[in-house]
Amino acid sequence: MPASYAYLGPEGTFTEVALRTLPEAATRELIPYVSVQSALDAVRAGEAEAAFVPIENSVEGGITTTLDELVAGTPLTIYREVLLSITFALLVRPGTRLSEIKTVTAHPAAQPQVRNWLKKHLPDVVWESAASNADGARLVQEGRYDAAFAGEFAAARYGLEALETGIHDAENAQTRFVLVGRPARPAAPTGADKTSIVVWQRDDHPGGLRDLLGEFATRGVNLMLLQSRPTGAGIGNYCFCIDAEGHISDRRMAETLMGLKRVCLQVRFLGSYPRADVGPAEVREPLPGTSDDEFVSAADWVARCQDGRF
Repeated sequence: MPASYAYLGPEGTFTEVALRTLPEAATRELIPYVSVQSALDAVRAGEAEAAFVPIENSVEGGITTTLDELVAGTPLTIYREVLLSITFALLVRPGTRLSEIKTVTAHPAAQPQVRNWLKKHLPDVVWESAASNADGARLVQEGRYDAAFAGEFAAARYGLEALETGIHDAENAQTRFVLVGRPARPAAPTGADKTSIVVWQRDDHPGGLRDLLGEFATRGVNLMLLQSRPTGAGIGNYCFCIDAEGHISDRRMAETLMGLKRVCLQVRFLGSYPRADVGPAEVREPLPGTSDDEFVSAADWVARCQDGRF
């Protein structure tokens, strides 16, 4: 396996900035790819050790392109996550004035984060999506668009200037990125972990989603992300992408996954990995009997009964 990481390129993306915060990135060749799909396919094809891609932002939620790629195709595993605070700059060719801007471009996930700024300052501008924010900067450099929303750090890379900086509609906006590789044993639990899965219902019935969520609630497992994605099998057919607090080696999480495996048509395990936010996860116990110690004690009791030691 080559000692390289694929990432959503080209050079100068927020993805690249976030990737370089990982200590191991200094020992890998970092290779930009034109799309999330091509970066993940490089891992599936054995061309890269892992891929680093955006998966969620605090304004619009899950990034559907990444979620859909993890839902379908050969299974992959999330190893790590990184949170990066996001503010945009409006990059233009030198000498361009705000009044001269008629077209702008950026990654689709950027638009909801600058929508109000655009309405106020460039209400008549035409928006065109780019494969990434840095790719939008490249297109401006080539003269295809008048301006791009990207990181201010991308200006020098593409010979542009930042006409406006610090652009964001939501204070403290963040994007979450994940390092994804081939399936492997999860890293040891840290006490502040996250588990990601995808689940498919057996059939559509009243209370079906409640039944799925009940597997988490009865064991005191807190959800951090729940997003439905169409399966492609017709209107009304969805799977659910879920992030939950905890590690697969935790008794409560393991039993939750076993419960889901029993009641769901399919469960895809995407990994257990350290959380990138604050310290140890808060253990919530909405019902009696949902602490880790009580789960262990109950399992020991069953084992004693099976051995005739009750």
